[in-house]
Amino acid sequence: MLSEFPTCPEPPFFGSDFTATYLDLTSLALACCSDCPSGLTLSPDSPLPRHPFLPGLSSALSVFLSLTAYLSMISRSLDFRSFRSSKLHLSPKADVKSLISYVVTKTKVINGKYHRFLGRHFPGFYVLYTIFMKGLQMLWADAKKARRIKTNMWKHNIKFHQLSYREMEHLRQFRRDVTKCLFLGILSIPPFANYLVFLLMYLFPRQLLIQHFWTPKQQIDFLDIYHALRKQSHPEILCYLEKVIPLISDSGLRWHMTELCTKMQRGTHPAIHDILALRECFSNHPLGMNQLHALQMKALSRAMLLTPYLPPVLLRYRLKTHTTVIHQLDKALAKLGIGQLTAQEVKSACYLRGLNSTHIAEERCRTWLGEWLQLSCSLKAELSLLLHNVVLLSINYIGTRH
Repeated sequence: MLSEFPTCPEPPFFGSDFTATYLDLTSLALACCSDCPSGLTLSPDSPLPRHPFLPGLSSALSVFLSLTAYLSMISRSLDFRSFRSSKLHLSPKADVKSLISYVVTKTKVINGKYHRFLGRHFPGFYVLYTIFMKGLQMLWADAKKARRIKTNMWKHNIKFHQLSYREMEHLRQFRRDVTKCLFLGILSIPPFANYLVFLLMYLFPRQLLIQHFWTPKQQIDFLDIYHALRKQSHPEILCYLEKVIPLISDSGLRWHMTELCTKMQRGTHPAIHDILALRECFSNHPLGMNQLHALQMKALSRAMLLTPYLPPVLLRYRLKTHTTVIHQLDKALAKLGIGQLTAQEVKSACYLRGLNSTHIAEERCRTWLGEWLQLSCSLKAELSLLLHNVVLLSINYIGTRH
């Protein structure tokens, strides 16, 4: 069969099925043309008449019929499927991968053009858009890391206090972030409320958004605002310490407490041994965790950036839980070593423990954190003393008293 048509080229993409279908369509086209109102009748062998309303139709139909005869001849002589090249037909899996790669490439190109358009025409909105998208990416990365840590804890039966310092800190911070995001999710439940939520996020970013969605300037400003709020409770906490001095039965402890309060009022940073000398006062009456009054717990809650608007039972529980977590973090950090922390990790650790580290040099932050760890690792069950150290160690530290 091939010798009869030595010069016949192989169509690269047509098959015998396609040719048969093509011939059927050709016959249908000829039948339709024979019914046209102009009386034009066509057949493969008849000459093509000219029509006054269809200029150029004769030559076009000549080419059409010639092509039809050509394809008919090839379909009778060749089986196109036997001549298909395997290189031209990829496997379905390869086709899917190629399609996905193409879509991803085009999406990146379009996304880049969209970013450049926003940057040129809407620079202010582009800054907010970039921060929002990066915040979503960081939040998603935090969620995946937290899930991985929890899965590892479940598989190996590991408790929270047995984790490494960075894993413990990540879970602690992620829980707080999720709590804040959950509040936004509840606000978005009513119909069309999501539009209002976006407006509220824009107007109140400090109250409604987590740090991932703050600008660098907002991070500094908002941390200063939060520290100013907890500083308002410092005089009240020191006042309560002075009020309990007459309630201390031991004269030596009473003298140490008086000296400590005097130093604090004078603006002197206390030494570690001055605070450790009062361990007994903070383990039992009158300053033990179970002996604190409601007003004291409210002031301490504000110093820890916890809400004070809860019943006394819940306030005590939250203070115990929060202080226990910090104590566990201190033990893990002492095991890791302060020298292993980055500058940002050091500042975050200091801020969590009551020091406004945003305007303090890194070395001073490391020194202060070392003092905190020395005191914290010396304590066992004196959670109340560790809780009061948020005020005692931070209020008069170098560069923090205004």
